[in-house]
Amino acid sequence: MHRCFYSCVLGSVLAAQTPAPLSVLLVGGENNHDFEWTTPELKTVLVETGRFRVDITNTPEKDLAAADLGQRYRAIVLNYNGQRWGEAAEQSFLAAVRAGTGVTVVHAADNAFPGWTDYEAMVGLCWRDGTGHGSYHPFDVFVIDANHPITQGMADMRKHPDELYHRLVPMKGANYKVLLAAFSDKQVGGTGRFEPMATVARYGEGRIFHTPLGHTWTGQLPTRATFYDPQLRRFLARGTEWAATGGVTLDPAPINFLSDEELAQGFTLLFDGRTMTGWRGYKKDFVPVLGWSVRDAAICHTVGGGGGDLVTNEEYGDFDLRFQWRIAKGGNSGIIWHVIESEQETYMTGPEYQVFDDLSKPPDQKQQGAGALYDLVPPANPPLRAADEWNDGRIVVQKGRVQHWLNGVQVVDAPCHGPEWDKMIAASKFHEWPQFGKSTAGRIALQDHGDEVAYRTIRVSRL
Repeated sequence: MHRCFYSCVLGSVLAAQTPAPLSVLLVGGENNHDFEWTTPELKTVLVETGRFRVDITNTPEKDLAAADLGQRYRAIVLNYNGQRWGEAAEQSFLAAVRAGTGVTVVHAADNAFPGWTDYEAMVGLCWRDGTGHGSYHPFDVFVIDANHPITQGMADMRKHPDELYHRLVPMKGANYKVLLAAFSDKQVGGTGRFEPMATVARYGEGRIFHTPLGHTWTGQLPTRATFYDPQLRRFLARGTEWAATGGVTLDPAPINFLSDEELAQGFTLLFDGRTMTGWRGYKKDFVPVLGWSVRDAAICHTVGGGGGDLVTNEEYGDFDLRFQWRIAKGGNSGIIWHVIESEQETYMTGPEYQVFDDLSKPPDQKQQGAGALYDLVPPANPPLRAADEWNDGRIVVQKGRVQHWLNGVQVVDAPCHGPEWDKMIAASKFHEWPQFGKSTAGRIALQDHGDEVAYRTIRVSRL
């Protein structure tokens, strides 16, 4: 029953330019779960995609009563389980949804407001008498309807850590469709049957996306793993985009996550989306505090921030490196490989996959543009996306040859060892450094060229 629909080489088809961010209101302020952590984390889940602009309210009784609620926000995300909001806020909320504002209902928000029939009909399946859950544990979540915009192209969730709600109660007047389900195992306190894990519905013109996934308990830090799961993060973002627009533009592949195919091929992640684990500064035993940081699930360098190049803790010989990169307008950076820490700079020993904004600032030479084997081989018709758009890159080094890929297209295929390689080096500026391109193994480096650049979904397989 486990499926994987997205390609293991991300972005083989060029994406359209990112549309304008969608305005979303995230409702917190009261919950029997750790809303003080999950509310800002939910904002991060949405903002890191680049698709949303998110405001938070912890006073929904006041802010939901705004007369222009429906004009200001395309969707309202509910991370709330507490007291009723009052007549003014509730009627304003219902009017906005009836007129087309979407709603995302997360985890314990389906526990809220017993007896408020409009809300119950909107959510569809609620926690009421007889509902429960087993112990917190990892479980698979299966796509039941693969044709809905939210789930189209999406893989089943693998070993997602969470609470698995069982026996949610269908509410009077509810008309919903189930998108995901998970098996509630009796061995962990479940029902021994499949339970719905996501539904969609309509309330007037408004689209309703509901998932009982998303448990994080106050004072139990291990349960934050629920929201650290890239699979849930991407699903919540896609569901909210659908609630807001009726369509989904976000890639179904989770950020900073390995597909089943990549796992089978021996890939490992070089970045977990939250920390710099596995990286350090060049010729340093720490990550520079200047310049580099983790932001929006990416390793980012700030323009003029300094810090120098980052390198992997481990060395690689023949390898397949896949990654996503985004460069600011007019920016310049690169990924340098087979780096040996014997010289002053990484580029004095390692060849470079050029990261560059050709579209805003044409390179001085063809072999210095995006996807090039820098100063050695120009890229063949590189299908580059605009500045500040994510590109998919790939470097394959094997048996004395190197291939560069950009957005699913091979743009370089050249020797990286032997007489022809030596001749190429002699005709380039790298002839000044006798150790350049000599090693058959070394570290992988992210270059600090002084410009704003970001990298994510970095994974490598040794060949």
